[in-house]
Amino acid sequence: MPVKVVIPTPLRQYTGKKDSVEVEAKTVGEALAGLTSRFSDLRKHLYNDEGKLRSFVNVYVNDEDIRFLQKDQTPLSETDVISIVPSIAGGSMTCCICS
Repeated sequence: MPVKVVIPTPLRQYTGKKDSVEVEAKTVGEALAGLTSRFSDLRKHLYNDEGKLRSFVNVYVNDEDIRFLQKDQTPLSETDVISIVPSIAGGSMTCCICS
C-alpha cells in the first residue's frame, strides 16, 4: 500500500526537491528502504555506516515517534503519514558585559 513520507526542507535536495514522496510499504523500515533505494543520495543522511538511523534523525508516524512504537517494524496503514525530522542544533549565545 502507498504511504506518504514528508521530506524536510534540508533533505529535499536529495529527493528532487519533492516535499513528500509516496512509497509502497507495510512497515516504517520498508518505507525508508523504499525511499532510500529510490533516492540513493538520501541514504547517507538518514543512516550511519552500520545501517542504523542516525541519532539526530527522528521519524514519526502520524506525530508518534517510532522510538516509542515498534521502531522500524512499526506497521503502517494506508492513511499513515511518515515524517522525517532531523534534529537541528546551532545558534550562538551573545554575552553582554555592561559596565
